Amino acid sequence: MSDFQVDATPTLHPEYAATRRLDELRAAEYGHLDERGQVYLDYTGSGVAAHAQLRAHFERLSGHCFGNPHSESPTSSAATALVEEARAAILRFFNASPDEYAVIFTANATGACRLVGEAYPFRRGTGLILTSDNHNSVNGIREFARARGAQVTHLPVRAPDLRVPGEEVRAALGRRRGLFVFPAQSNFTGVQHPLRWIELAHARGYDVLLDAAAFVPANRLDLSRVHPDFVPVSWYKVFGYPTGVGALVARRAALARLRRPWFAGGTIQAVSALGGWHIMARDETAFEDGTLNFLSIPDVEFGVRWIEDIGIDLIHRRVHHLTSWLLHRLTGLRHPDGSPMIVLYGPDGTDRRGGTVAFNVLDRRGRIVDERIIARDTAAAGISIRTGCFCNPGAGEGAFGISERALRGFGFVGRGARSLEDYLGILGLPSGGAVRASLGLVSNTADVERLVTFLEATYSDRVPDPGGLKPRERC
Repeated sequence: MSDFQVDATPTLHPEYAATRRLDELRAAEYGHLDERGQVYLDYTGSGVAAHAQLRAHFERLSGHCFGNPHSESPTSSAATALVEEARAAILRFFNASPDEYAVIFTANATGACRLVGEAYPFRRGTGLILTSDNHNSVNGIREFARARGAQVTHLPVRAPDLRVPGEEVRAALGRRRGLFVFPAQSNFTGVQHPLRWIELAHARGYDVLLDAAAFVPANRLDLSRVHPDFVPVSWYKVFGYPTGVGALVARRAALARLRRPWFAGGTIQAVSALGGWHIMARDETAFEDGTLNFLSIPDVEFGVRWIEDIGIDLIHRRVHHLTSWLLHRLTGLRHPDGSPMIVLYGPDGTDRRGGTVAFNVLDRRGRIVDERIIARDTAAAGISIRTGCFCNPGAGEGAFGISERALRGFGFVGRGARSLEDYLGILGLPSGGAVRASLGLVSNTADVERLVTFLEATYSDRVPDPGGLKPRERC
């Protein structure tokens, strides 16, 4: 253990040593991180796979034969059994009653959001309320709502912490009925919104979609205590493997209100080509289009048990302590003249926030260093962080203080912008986004220190040369 780990961290977090089991786990199951000298700080983008997960996948497929679940053959029945075991494991993970909740497998959280958006009974007189720090996969639901005449309302985040005030949520929910959508944790700022909003919305006649993709990797979501109607999840964000499998965990009563605009293989009970009619399946399979990813879904069951064996509360404590240390170190960085090196977006403490930290680096003149420079330099140093807008335009608009008037008056169409670079120039933005470091399951103090010392050594008292940067193509 380094001097930093012995001396510095316990000064701020005496309980940090109690999470030492995760250091042992990192050495045993995630050794590829340190063997290659990589610093991985993008857990909001994806978790990291353990060797045990890969071994389990290989052993299952090398020792058995599985077939398409839509049959009664022995191989099909074997695959179906594993899929159903995975459903049950997910419900246990969220402490959700199978009488109240169903699990629908999707490709990712994005696919889960689309299922709700395309099938939700939007119409004139109903509303869609979104906090503005939603991921674009959630923001896209507004297009379904608008197409059917529903009123769309965005609730902006407010400085300095970039939270949505509770009184604004209560005021918006008093206007009509419909769907209320918010992230349990912002993938931009790490802000964790109050889960009590769920029951508030229910009391006002709204269904609730709670985007849990950034929240559940390091926080307990107990669906016996809170009861959102729709919960999208991407499992690779929780435990790294497999990709291509997500889920919509949905209340059965809410599913019954959805009306799918089409049907597909695997979703119907009966159908006629010449007669022009179809009858949807009576259970959650009505939302699972085509053949499920039946060779990877069992890896979700293994991953859920992996996290349960480690303990989500232990992971939460580790991430909480490291987030506090990262915030402390970043906000303490100074140029030789005493001016700050970092501008932080979101809360500067750990109260009601997760392990996602967004910031920009300031040069010695106090100007934001182009995020593409940070991406280039950290990549060369073997540090994996995220740069850009993180598919969360509302949080970025709040972070940079862009007014709604400016956004409506100076958009792509109104001013003839042909590229993202044009758009940034029209709005007068100093950067195309921010830098995001996010902590997770096997993060440690060495990861934090590698990032912070790199930033200090590379940008202190300097004005980096922006030459040779590629144009930004998309947000």
